[in-house]
Amino acid sequence: MRHNKKFNHLGRTHSHRAAMLSNMATSLILHKRITTTLPKAKALRVYVEPLITKAKDDSTASRRVVFSYLQDKFAIKELFGTIAQKVGDRPGGYTRIIKLGKRANDDADMAFIELVDFDENMAKTDAKKTRTRRSRKSAPKAEAAPAAEAPAEAPVAEAPAAEKEA
Repeated sequence: MRHNKKFNHLGRTHSHRAAMLSNMATSLILHKRITTTLPKAKALRVYVEPLITKAKDDSTASRRVVFSYLQDKFAIKELFGTIAQKVGDRPGGYTRIIKLGKRANDDADMAFIELVDFDENMAKTDAKKTRTRRSRKSAPKAEAAPAAEAPAEAPVAEAPAAEKEA
């Protein structure tokens, strides 16, 4: 019977699983996006989101609690500094899991797990779309303006030359 077995053990002992999730959470905090298997990404989401929620309250007690999980002072500094500022008004859902398909050698389901507010790729794609639309709309106007300016400049240059000859 499976009573009270709600989380995936990932085929590891408790100490191995705790160390692995701690290392993965540190990497996620420092790099903002990591690639891993889908079950590990789902387990990491459950592990790291409460830590990010604790980081919203920047107190000594919350820093100590988070440090007991991560054991990396650079990750703590990044979490309580940059990340806590960006997710300060977000009520939850700090991570996103994007499925990548199967891994070639062992057919494992692969996935990205990333911090939602630090996704530069999504922001760049939206910015590229708006830039393309603006350039198309403004391109005819930009071409028309130099054409209108060129004839205006040419007669002005010819007028002084005509006065000199006369």
